[in-house]
This record gives sequence, C-alpha cells and structure tokens, in this order.
Amino acid sequence: MIKSWMVIGGLAILVALGANIITPDDRKWFKRLQRPSWLTIEAAIPIIWTVIFICGAWSAYNVWEKNPGTTTTWALMGLYLLLEIVTIAYTPVMFRLRSLRVGTIIGGTGFFVCLILAIAVLRISSTAVLLLIPYLLWSPIGTYTTWAMERLNPQDA
Repeated sequence: MIKSWMVIGGLAILVALGANIITPDDRKWFKRLQRPSWLTIEAAIPIIWTVIFICGAWSAYNVWEKNPGTTTTWALMGLYLLLEIVTIAYTPVMFRLRSLRVGTIIGGTGFFVCLILAIAVLRISSTAVLLLIPYLLWSPIGTYTTWAMERLNPQDA
C-alpha cells in the first residue's frame, strides 16, 4: 500500500524538478548580475531551500494525517501544491524572462500563499504551522535579496 508521505514526497520531488528547466544562457545571465555586498551565503541557498521544502512536505503530511480525504484537506493539499509551484517557478520564470522584478513578484507571492496556508492549517495542526515557519522566515529574505539585486542591475529589472 502506498503511504500518504510517499505520495506527498513524490509529488514534491516531481514539482521540484521543474526548477531545472533552465538553459546555460539563463545561468550565464544570472551569474553576471551584481549582488549586494552583504550576500555572503549564496552557496548555502540550495541547502536552505531543500530544508524548507522538506518542512513543507512534512507539514502537508501532518495536515493529511489529521483529516485524510476530506474536502477541506484536499483544498489544503491544493494550496500546498500551489505554494510549491510558485516557489519552484521563481528560478525558471525569472531566468527565462531575464527579469529580477518578476523574481521579486514571485517571491512575494510565495510568502503570501504560505501565510494564507499557515492561517488555514492553524486550526488543524500546530505542528504543520511550525513546519511552515522556515518558509515564512526565509522567503522575505530571498525576496528582499532579489529586490536589492534589481536595484543593482536596473537593466535587468
């Protein structure tokens, strides 16, 4: 029998693969951009997001296990999926459009989707909400960083 954590984790990995829809030219564009002088942990960002995605999937699992199969739970799973799609869209969409402003908008959108999700699951599972806190803390930092890069690279806004 397939367990709920397997489905949630598998779907999260499948959606995350969408971040790889970038070309070498996309990467070159991003690498040439100026960064704020205070951005010293860029190499750790993939690790940070991996932890955040694991926490998000674990949060979804907690919600599913509290009320499996209900209409409300399915709607919440849709919100979790939307959050991951918005988050994963940041890199390929920003890179393809070569627009830091688009990245800033996508980053901000992810924060608000996560905030809505956290409020929605608050009455179901406090553990699920706690597992969304890393996203709620890190997303504004990432969004602000993209906004700061937009100011340093006005030609790529």
